[in-house]
Amino acid sequence: MPLLAAIAAAAEAGAPAPAPKHPLILNADAAVRALAPESDSPANASLVKRVSGWSLSTLDTDLATLASDFCKTLTRKFKNSRSLNRDGFLGLLSSFFQKCAERVGLHVNVDPSDPNFVPKSIEKLGFVIGREAAGLILQGCLVLEIWEVIETLILQKLAGNLNSVNLVEKLVEKNQSELLCLCVREISDLKSSELVLILKFYLSPSNGSLTSMISVKKKLEKEALFAIEKATHKGLDEKVTTLAREASILLTMAHDRFSSPEVCLHYVFGSSNLDDLVLSSAISRLDGSEVLALVRYFIKWLEKYQRFPEAGPCPSVMQVLGLSVCDSVPSLEAVVKGLGLVLDEHFSYLVLNSEFHEEMRVMERLVNSFASEAELCLPVNEIIKHLQLEARLH
Repeated sequence: MPLLAAIAAAAEAGAPAPAPKHPLILNADAAVRALAPESDSPANASLVKRVSGWSLSTLDTDLATLASDFCKTLTRKFKNSRSLNRDGFLGLLSSFFQKCAERVGLHVNVDPSDPNFVPKSIEKLGFVIGREAAGLILQGCLVLEIWEVIETLILQKLAGNLNSVNLVEKLVEKNQSELLCLCVREISDLKSSELVLILKFYLSPSNGSLTSMISVKKKLEKEALFAIEKATHKGLDEKVTTLAREASILLTMAHDRFSSPEVCLHYVFGSSNLDDLVLSSAISRLDGSEVLALVRYFIKWLEKYQRFPEAGPCPSVMQVLGLSVCDSVPSLEAVVKGLGLVLDEHFSYLVLNSEFHEEMRVMERLVNSFASEAELCLPVNEIIKHLQLEARLH
């Protein structure tokens, strides 16, 4: 019997185990050593032997019980919304994480009475939170508007479409621009329906949403000023200064002449998480005014990259200087790709609507300029490749 058929037959012989609701911290070495053959059948009887002796560790059992009791308590609280308040909810979270920390043997190093205790606990003990618990915590935080905990859950990859919470929709309702930017940057399974909500939120901002968008731009401005300070600081290592100079150019470009909603768009088109099909589907559902705003946004970027051709991604700037926004600034390649998706989805509308004709002419001029520069660079690129080959041969 082929090995694959033997494995399939062995799997069919026993009932499949249900997927666990809570994460398990498995000690594989101890578990394997405890296994024993189920029968003394001849060695050549089958390629796959059933074994017995498998059991969960005491730690796994205790953590699963803690998480199960915690989820039951939260579910009961949510049924009676009057009994749910910020202090009581945070108290439940704090108690749960204290018990988990004690059982695992980790120290959060923050006093439980400190407002940062729950976020810090999630950073250190996020591995004990299952899908069900994470969804319930998100649900409670959204109702009670505990944004700092939601931010930590997103950063720790504990928020996404595996949770039964309409996170993006509710953040849009609450005008939480910063958290929406974080969702685009950190959540890898955003759906097109969620992405179109985010795009419309930034392209057609309401008066209530502008305040939170301004805070996103202020964060970008703060990091740009920090990069400029490091780039002009004497006495720093030359590599650090060079990196700071590159970051200062990129961040200044991303800040200058861009409105606060447009700065939020940087996170969408600078994200490496978004699938082209998802992005294309979201762009196809924009209306005329939103398409025009998006085209003008891309034109600004094309003009910036034409003026500063030396600008480009700074992948190591987060580690060296702690600048987090650089990773969310769209590259020239991302801008061209985004513009291409807009043209693919709305070409007929753009051509037939006279309101777009001036933008189309500007785009044509900029694209032709980039194409001419690329043609001039092609021979130089071939010469460099030839010299590199010669250097390797000698």
